[in-house]
Amino acid sequence: MQSRLLAGLSVAMLSLMIGGCSKKAPPPPPPPPAPSAQASPAPATPAVRQTNQRREQTATSAPSRMPDAATRARIQDLLNRIQDAYFDYDKHDIRPDAEAALQKDAQTLAEIIRQYPDFKLTVEGHCDERGSEEYNLALGDERAQTAKKYLANLGVPADQLKTVSYGKERPVCSDHDEACWQKNRRAHITQD
Repeated sequence: MQSRLLAGLSVAMLSLMIGGCSKKAPPPPPPPPAPSAQASPAPATPAVRQTNQRREQTATSAPSRMPDAATRARIQDLLNRIQDAYFDYDKHDIRPDAEAALQKDAQTLAEIIRQYPDFKLTVEGHCDERGSEEYNLALGDERAQTAKKYLANLGVPADQLKTVSYGKERPVCSDHDEACWQKNRRAHITQD
């Protein structure tokens, strides 16, 4: 009895499988695309060709946002000629001799760096060895900010000038007298 039941069940399953696997007719092919009414492009006029050439030249020769090595060397020459701006003891006001030092080549420097919007200069503020570290860092910052504002008034783009205070950390002279201390109270400009 059990074998008959299994045989019947097998026959039923086999017929379901055969009936379920019947082939389906493939879908009809998609209709062919409609003929396009595109016209061949009109030949470019000489003026259009020139405009396209200028665009290609501009795209390939876009000005750099940073100076090349030769321009950096030229900037460094200018920075070497611009003397440090010196300050009186415990002061951050621009003295007349500091104005002259900053004015000397600032216009040329401004013209160069305006061409390179990503290029930055740093205005460093320095102090002599007297006073606490915190006080000298604050005074050095005021000196750097004062020099930056003065340079910006001369035409150097303010957004391309960063400031940093070194306080008494980087003296140019290590003697312990007024002549040496005067050399250390300064604002100095460097390239980034």
